Amino acid sequence: MSTTRTPVRLQAVSAPDQPDVTPALHELYRGFEQELLVPLWTEIGDLMPAHPRSRAVPHLWHWDSLLKLAARAGELVPVGRGGERRAIALANPSLGGRPFATPTLWAAIQYLMPGEDAPEHRHTQHAFRFVVEGSGVWTVVDGDPVPMNRGDFLPQAGWNWHAHHNATTEPMAWLDGLDIPFQYVTEAQFFEYGRDELSAAERTTPRRSRSERLWGHPGLRPLTATPAPAGDSPLLAYKWEFTDAALADQLALEAEGHGGTVEPGHAAVRFTNPATGGDVLSTIRAEMHRITRGAETAPVRETGSSVYQVFNGSGTVTVGDTTWSVTRGDLFVVPSWESFSARSEAGATDSDSGGLDLFRFCDAPVFEALRLNRTRRGDA
Repeated sequence: MSTTRTPVRLQAVSAPDQPDVTPALHELYRGFEQELLVPLWTEIGDLMPAHPRSRAVPHLWHWDSLLKLAARAGELVPVGRGGERRAIALANPSLGGRPFATPTLWAAIQYLMPGEDAPEHRHTQHAFRFVVEGSGVWTVVDGDPVPMNRGDFLPQAGWNWHAHHNATTEPMAWLDGLDIPFQYVTEAQFFEYGRDELSAAERTTPRRSRSERLWGHPGLRPLTATPAPAGDSPLLAYKWEFTDAALADQLALEAEGHGGTVEPGHAAVRFTNPATGGDVLSTIRAEMHRITRGAETAPVRETGSSVYQVFNGSGTVTVGDTTWSVTRGDLFVVPSWESFSARSEAGATDSDSGGLDLFRFCDAPVFEALRLNRTRRGDA
């Protein structure tokens, strides 16, 4: 089997950290090119920088614009075999046109029309759904119909059969998050089509899924169930009512002088696997943050990248040297080692919670597993 040789081009330059430019050096470099070799001394600044320099850049997508385009796609683009999903991915402007929000994370708005079904399939990519508005869609994971409502977080580990159906007379949109870019670059992905239609039992619309009835009781682990494979969460829906109560209780304890928050005016929770206490998915971490009106978070830098969606309220967020005003539904990217802080508007009236609620997902489990995680708080 023949292979295509991509030429290596080496340029000898005069620089304090480079060898003297001589005819012999030129000849050496031509020899390197012929054998497809690259000396470290010409590349070390790019391959081993003093700190992470992400290929991604900070970027903001406004929910109103995304929703209008998704609704138009709903009129023009059918859901079925081939395209499989009416999902419109966020493409970071510095990643060469790839449908990647960051080098490791994929984020998209998915849109399902009334009475419409998204057919069954499975893939090795880990995924979740987060609902910023609406209700009436059920995702069916391995035969278990799971209701999707505003504020719900629904993880789904890789290689599980899943489909979606809209049982109402209104369209619905939500945020999809997957580790597609990570599995793409590691060349580890698999995909398989499932059945064209769900059974009658799978098209039912229960208020609670089987996974919730078994695993959705705080602090209680069923002794009759086996945890999901590979440590991913067996609970398929984390309801907003519990997330909201947990954030409110943290802030109430702070107000009573008992502490309990990340920092003044900043409550946060992490979605965890009820069987292990670890992250819900082996490659994705998900959290919800609430910042009270007028409060501001301290700047933080972390290795690995994040995608945020505004769930409630409005405010300003600063990523690196860029500051945006954000409101409900807006999505933005925080690349690796870019400083991030957020401020809730003191006079905001568009929040159910009285503050700025931010949903965050990131690739931290990968970095922690590889011992590449690092965090720096403050302005340094």
